[in-house]
Amino acid sequence: MRKTLKTPSREEILSGPALRTMARIGFPAILSSVILAIYNLTDAAWLGRLPTSGAATLAAIQISWPVMWAIIAFALSFGSAAVTALVAQHVGAGQPRQANEAMNQLFAVVFLAGFVLGISGYFFTPPLVDALITDAEVATQASTYLRVIFLGLPTMMLPGLFLSALSATGNTVTPLLVNGGGTLLNILIDPLLILGWGPFPRMGIFGAAIATVVAQGAATIVFLALFSKGIGDLRLARHALRLRWRWMWKALRIGFPAGAGASLMALGFMVLMGLIERLDDGKFALAGYGAADRIFGLLFIATEGVGIGLTTMIGQALGAGLKNRARELMRKGVAALFAILVVETIFIYFLRTSLLRIFIPYDPEAVAEGARFIQLFAISLPLLGIYFAADAVYGGAGWNVPMTVLGVARLAIRIAVGWSFAFLLGMQADGIWIAMAISNGVCGVVSIPFLVSGRWQRARIQPEDRTTVT
Repeated sequence: MRKTLKTPSREEILSGPALRTMARIGFPAILSSVILAIYNLTDAAWLGRLPTSGAATLAAIQISWPVMWAIIAFALSFGSAAVTALVAQHVGAGQPRQANEAMNQLFAVVFLAGFVLGISGYFFTPPLVDALITDAEVATQASTYLRVIFLGLPTMMLPGLFLSALSATGNTVTPLLVNGGGTLLNILIDPLLILGWGPFPRMGIFGAAIATVVAQGAATIVFLALFSKGIGDLRLARHALRLRWRWMWKALRIGFPAGAGASLMALGFMVLMGLIERLDDGKFALAGYGAADRIFGLLFIATEGVGIGLTTMIGQALGAGLKNRARELMRKGVAALFAILVVETIFIYFLRTSLLRIFIPYDPEAVAEGARFIQLFAISLPLLGIYFAADAVYGGAGWNVPMTVLGVARLAIRIAVGWSFAFLLGMQADGIWIAMAISNGVCGVVSIPFLVSGRWQRARIQPEDRTTVT
């Protein structure tokens, strides 16, 4: 365990055993995701146990996240994509000063964007929610949740940037400790504020939002303290925070496609949630889908960890000019992600109803709809693993346009086919669930030529001062 949690050196990343090093980078990220998944599950479990509004509250949470993501997606994805590629490739090239400057520049952008978008989101939440949701109870709860989250938006965005920067250097242990601590804090205070344990009044969904902002705020403060002192080659420095066009141009070329794609996909998910909410039993479909989505979050823990390791190693290998190493990493990463999702799909398919009852004990209609969603959707997951691998490879390389196009196409298929099946053909929820499975299969197959292509094998940084590992 100690060896697994130790941050691998640059030399190990560039020349060590591919899968073992990928696992060493990804394992702390997996542990962090486990903690986050436990939080998501317990959060849903506490909210689902509200005696009079469990299904409505879960439906409100499920539709709230696409609304929030639609507002912050561009800035956060722009920052994370750019900092991941630039820091990883400069570290691989033996250019720590440039890696640190890239991190500082993107911190300044995300910090400013968090305040602007938080204020904007607070005031635009009511009309957005009213346009998406027809159920009055769900709309009221979603508005309450979102307005609190938007007031604390900077604390939601900065930990993600710090995580991306550290992961690009191969350090996933520090994000595990900081983000994991914040998530554990969230888990502890959730039932106090949601259900009103001890001296606290029952706040329901409002308490869930307060707990999230408090926990994320604690993680942000710890990250700021650590980066002010310095972590490895990365340190916040006042002189490096002044925005420079040279870095902004690099960041725009890498991050703009990812940010634009994330915004479009967030808007698409808002539309998708709106379609589900307008089904004949929309509230139960949303609640069942929301609970199932949290279960699928468990499946993606391992894939996210492997993806983070693959992105870091691809970026550093390309930064060092080691194309053969990068191709080896791509092949092994694809095989690992596909195999993991095959095993996990079998597991969740047969346990779907029992798992759903943990989160929605009082709404059998929602459990039945969630089980049906898993039954129709799960078979597409192994092909989705190929798409995840392509996204990780292109992210490490800093070429985000192809995967942005594919990601937007994936969501467009879901919406167009889902609407046609659900409403034109009268298939209702089954039509949307089938459309989601079809979109995963199409994108998985199309990802294969993207991976075989040589486009991603070109680094995005300047070749001077590269230090090649021999």
